[in-house]
Amino acid sequence: MTEIDCYSSARAMAKAVAEKEISARELMDLHLARIALVNPAVNAVVSLDEERALVGAAEADQRLARGEPVGVLHGLPHAFKDTHEVAGWRTTFGSPLRADYVPRRDELIVERIRGAGAVTIGKTNVPEWAAGSHTFNPVFGTTRNPYDLSRSAGGSSGGAAAALACGMVALAEGSDMGGSLRNPASFNNVVGLRPTPGRVPSWPTTNGWELTGVGGPMARTVEDLAFLLSVIAGPSRRAPLSLESPGRSFAPPLRGDLAGVRVALSVDLGATFTVDHTVADVVRGQAAVLEAGGAIVEDAYPVLHGADPAFRTLRAWVFHHRFRGLLDKRPDDFKQSLRDNILAGADLTGGDVARAYQQLTSIHDRMRVFFETYDVLALPVSQVPPFSADVEYPSAIDGVPQDDYLDWMRSAYLITVTGCPAISVPAGLTPEGWPVGIQLVGPARGERRLLEIAHAYEQATRVGERRPDLRRGA
Repeated sequence: MTEIDCYSSARAMAKAVAEKEISARELMDLHLARIALVNPAVNAVVSLDEERALVGAAEADQRLARGEPVGVLHGLPHAFKDTHEVAGWRTTFGSPLRADYVPRRDELIVERIRGAGAVTIGKTNVPEWAAGSHTFNPVFGTTRNPYDLSRSAGGSSGGAAAALACGMVALAEGSDMGGSLRNPASFNNVVGLRPTPGRVPSWPTTNGWELTGVGGPMARTVEDLAFLLSVIAGPSRRAPLSLESPGRSFAPPLRGDLAGVRVALSVDLGATFTVDHTVADVVRGQAAVLEAGGAIVEDAYPVLHGADPAFRTLRAWVFHHRFRGLLDKRPDDFKQSLRDNILAGADLTGGDVARAYQQLTSIHDRMRVFFETYDVLALPVSQVPPFSADVEYPSAIDGVPQDDYLDWMRSAYLITVTGCPAISVPAGLTPEGWPVGIQLVGPARGERRLLEIAHAYEQATRVGERRPDLRRGA
């Protein structure tokens, strides 16, 4: 019998429940006790409802007792990102404008996770409207990094990443436009995947053809991440861009090694952005790790001309379309950085948007050619280690000013517009003990191979097994 604790793998937990080695109620009690112990300091799980969570766990046990068929996540406690609508559960988007909003139906990613048997316990904290990679908002306050409580947990899936790192949940889902799955994974020493657009379909949405924002999985290990991806991926008639591969095609076990893998490793994509020296040191050091596993590592990178203006144009266009009405009515209920980003879309023309899509098309072609030579691109996830939780974003990197709340996220958002899947995997810690992830990027629609490479790299480093000391920074 496997001993289950809050840091056991999600697959081990699900197997133990299915084989009745532990009840769903006992597993819920474990996680609720962990939340009670660490969440007051970290503030990752919000809208917690212990009574409903325990009822859900009891119902899960009753289904097993009756011999009913159950899903692969049956009995696992789960907290959904607070931008994902969950029927009957408060969903605030981190905004006072939605502080009391309770949806009547699940969105698709939630529907799939609940349909696989996960038991809802609450939500995970986000920045206001998921804008920015530091999780703080007027409704619930700031989520803090469990490796140092004085530092940021990243965002926008910061609550999800911190909850994983602390053992409050075994799996988490999130979303990613400019790095919102990858940056918090890097900051919290966990794993986060931005999939190819359409791999994890979104519904409902105001734009079924939008390419920059995607949903995706987070976990403490690559195999657990693949486990969740197998649940949330797969086609849907409600999502016109959804890809046809079934979710089960990503399920673990993951096999393969680093032998012969062709890696292009670049710290800054040819001085395209500034990187903190401590992050650069960790990323450079991974060349030796990869080569020791048999990979062929070269200093190389794709040309991403046009990626920056394309991302900023499409982000502003999406934000203006989504928020302009609310901003007109309640301008004081938006943080200044988000207000500026929304207003940046006001003067965009059809020609501006068309040019951005033309740039995306050109970048896609260049990436396709690039991956004829290399299997994976390796670069920093974030240009900085976890920064002070008391500031909205880093104003400078190694003395180089960062003009707005997006500047310091280029290493993530430039990859967004390639349309390629990208995974953040723990790579090391700074001298201060702050986590740093490496971003591994594969060809479009190449998630399975990317996961196998990421898993082999993870096994070579085992950095993700280093747990946080919640006394630091308190």
